[in-house]
Amino acid sequence: MDELADLTERLVSIPSHEDETVAGDAIAEWLRAETDAAVERDDAGNVLAFAGATDDPDADSLALVGHHDVVPPAPGQTTGEGTDGDYVVERRDGRIYGRGTADMKGSVAAAMCAFRDATPPADRELVFASFVGEEVGGEGARHAIGAGFAPDRAVVAEGSTNYSKPGVTDVVVGHRGRRGSRLVAHGEAAHASEPDAGENAIYRAYDAIDAVRGLDTPRATVLGNDVSGSLAVTIVDGGDTWNVIPERCEATVDERTVPGGRADLAGVADATPGVELVVDQDLPPMACADPAFADAALDVARAVHDDRGLDDPEHVTKPHATDAGRLAGAGTECLVCGASELGEAHTDTESASLDVLDRCYEIYTRLAEREL
Repeated sequence: MDELADLTERLVSIPSHEDETVAGDAIAEWLRAETDAAVERDDAGNVLAFAGATDDPDADSLALVGHHDVVPPAPGQTTGEGTDGDYVVERRDGRIYGRGTADMKGSVAAAMCAFRDATPPADRELVFASFVGEEVGGEGARHAIGAGFAPDRAVVAEGSTNYSKPGVTDVVVGHRGRRGSRLVAHGEAAHASEPDAGENAIYRAYDAIDAVRGLDTPRATVLGNDVSGSLAVTIVDGGDTWNVIPERCEATVDERTVPGGRADLAGVADATPGVELVVDQDLPPMACADPAFADAALDVARAVHDDRGLDDPEHVTKPHATDAGRLAGAGTECLVCGASELGEAHTDTESASLDVLDRCYEIYTRLAEREL
């Protein structure tokens, strides 16, 4: 645990909210020093490492996946003002505090140690990947997938702790995605004293908004676990001045998608005169379609918890999008399992439990060694 805590503190101390290069360098240098794996840095800055049956084209492959970028630090999380200065890292009361401890350098460190220590079956290629740009739409994962990164299975080390009950690290079998869209209404400007001389884009936008309020949000079931979507208009922006009929109005829509389902926003746009749908972001959902893999991971997680006298974890779903969605879309069977707790990431008091980090290390190591 001491080595894992020290490695977590080292990674967390490296600023990586604007440029992930130094953090990626540290990960790659550690892997080269501590393992015999083939370690690569791709053009995007991702860190990839390959061990085990790397020369067997028929080998099963299992990846431990994380990301080493973080969101900008909050006041008090650096030695300077705002986001300036070094990151502040503190260890107290069995936890490590600092930007990126929960999301997700603590779990990256656990995956690094597991990658080094695990002895996989002879016919398995064990892979480690830490991506850049996860917090800004999965840029690193997209680059890696485009270059052919496609392990058979992956454990993405995002948060899954305290989902089914307090004190356990669960195994996520599915999660929501996010589609960020705008319903853009076009009208015709006129003087506000003669409103019938123009076409009010705000009225058209509100016709579309009313239609959105009547849409059903999709639901899905993943290995017996429910995943529910959501839909909300979050911004309305239209008009330039008080005496002109507006010719443009936009309604921003935050939509949480589910595996195989999304709201019919395109139908709303098609049915509303002068309105078009513009999609700005589409982070895909994830669903594991390999029940044997999901059951094996849960068996391992329960064994680790039993060793510590803890309650049993469960298969659960996660409300947040992760890089697992992109990997799943490329054909990788994914699960999510990691140290971050609900409501911990991106906060000004972000932290990770040392006990949970050690628990994750054990889960990753044992799963890497298990026949699947």
